[in-house]
Amino acid sequence: MTRFRPKYITFDCYGTLTNFQMAEGARDVFGAQLDAAKMAMFIKNFAAYRLDEILGDWKPYNEVIHNSFERTCKKNGLPFRAEDARMIYERVPTWGPHADVPAGLAKVAKEIPLVILSNAMNDQIMSNVAKLGAPFYAVYTAQQANAYKPRFQAFEYMFDMLNCNPEDVMHCSSSFRYDLMSAYDLGIKNKVWVNRGHEPANPFYEYTEIKDISELPAVVGL
Repeated sequence: MTRFRPKYITFDCYGTLTNFQMAEGARDVFGAQLDAAKMAMFIKNFAAYRLDEILGDWKPYNEVIHNSFERTCKKNGLPFRAEDARMIYERVPTWGPHADVPAGLAKVAKEIPLVILSNAMNDQIMSNVAKLGAPFYAVYTAQQANAYKPRFQAFEYMFDMLNCNPEDVMHCSSSFRYDLMSAYDLGIKNKVWVNRGHEPANPFYEYTEIKDISELPAVVGL
């Protein structure tokens, strides 16, 4: 895969490029009430319910957060307040990039068009993209695709919009469950796993591993 020059480098945004801070929001709500072990379990459950919420028909992301936070509260025997879920959702556009992202992206963007495929709402994502420090050729959202990743429909929407095939892109993500498993199944042969510690390695899915975006230029020979 080294020095492969794709037509486009496609990215997951939240977690891979943008510092994903759902856990911090949950801690702000319940951190004073829960010890470290119980807080860690709450955060783990919250992540699992968010994934479960997006596997069916598309619904607005504020509903995803509301429903998953409510289900997590129920599972952990805690009171649910709609205003807490709303607070977490409304913080999303304020999130900025991981420190390694702007310089690495800017170097690659000089040579290869960059594309985002994100599980976002249209009115959220551009605030986050503006903070990434590099130009993007296109930004596609789950709202536009009418489907969230890991559903194939989201990726297929991107291929249709770019008028390209899976073999034309290199897809970069820090998540197997949301991105790289689907990318593998859809025939995206060139994949990059940004190992931010979210999930364990899984070599079955045939990717190049990098520790952060500062290593991405070398993958495409820059």
